Amino acid sequence: MEIGIDSFVARLPNPATGEVLSASERLDNLLEEVETADRVGLDVFGIGEHHRPEFLDSAPAIILAAAAARTKNIRLTSAVTVLSAADPVRVFQEFATLDLLAKGRVEIVVGRGSFGEAYPLFGFKFEDYDSLFIEKLQLLLQIRDNTHVNWSGRHRPALSGQGIYPRPYQEQLPVWLGVGGTPQSFARAGTLGLPLMVAIIGGDFSRFRPLVDLYREAGRQAGHSPEKLKVGVHALGFVGNTTEEAKESFYPGWRYMFTEIGRERGRSPATRAQFEAMCGPHGAFLIGDAPTVAAKMLAASEALGGVARITLQMSSSSTEHAAMKQSIELLGDEVAPIIRRSTQSWSL
Repeated sequence: MEIGIDSFVARLPNPATGEVLSASERLDNLLEEVETADRVGLDVFGIGEHHRPEFLDSAPAIILAAAAARTKNIRLTSAVTVLSAADPVRVFQEFATLDLLAKGRVEIVVGRGSFGEAYPLFGFKFEDYDSLFIEKLQLLLQIRDNTHVNWSGRHRPALSGQGIYPRPYQEQLPVWLGVGGTPQSFARAGTLGLPLMVAIIGGDFSRFRPLVDLYREAGRQAGHSPEKLKVGVHALGFVGNTTEEAKESFYPGWRYMFTEIGRERGRSPATRAQFEAMCGPHGAFLIGDAPTVAAKMLAASEALGGVARITLQMSSSSTEHAAMKQSIELLGDEVAPIIRRSTQSWSL
């Protein structure tokens, strides 16, 4: 099982002082976090895409290019690219160029996004949410597999054999499909034979098992091998020296962000009771000391019938940079070895 981190490059107020880092300083800190993840041997680091004031990830390929120049081994990915509001030609060109810079360490996770701001920003209608994504995913995959493309659709001017350059360092640029909870999205990923990245930010892992089974069955019926149908999980997480330390580091930022987002969507403020339930044995938060987080990761994999990758989304935390780096070090130095020993013993 691969282990990694996803960041939305959140810039939240310090819970004690109300201070907010400058955008430049927050990006400097992020690059140190990616360097730390590379140094401690984590497998992957992802950057999301949002177009909101509390996040600095509106141009993930640029951030990942800076990370590529400062790392050696870690794979670099989007988490997710909001493909519905983007031009697939430019997305491919940006990530192919990034793959050349990173010498074959780049992937794309594409999705529709959990916020709607990108649609009017780039001139699209939110009510075309589904058709935009289906059409643009088809085009992106065609570009990935062919240098010269003939294509036509509703939402973009046609292509009539133009060459799309550069081509990536890897023979085929990996494209994952990022999904939330709609059966159609899981089935689509299986039919296309794409690896699946499931965002699980609430409830428990086992409730997603029927959807993951649907993905695998759709892939089987489409003729894809089980090895091709990889499942990844994106979940909120944070590692501390003790479970209480991890909770106290993560909770203030989580409460602030989910209260603000909830207010926009007509929900009640986030509560400590909700947080504690999600940190408990049956909750989806991977928060605690190293043995606790490792045990929950292994339980999540078992609940879903085996997963190939788990990434922790730490950037809802407003904790200090030093604590973020310490959490990454604990994830690489203490959690990852437990996971790797366990998964190796399963394969023997």
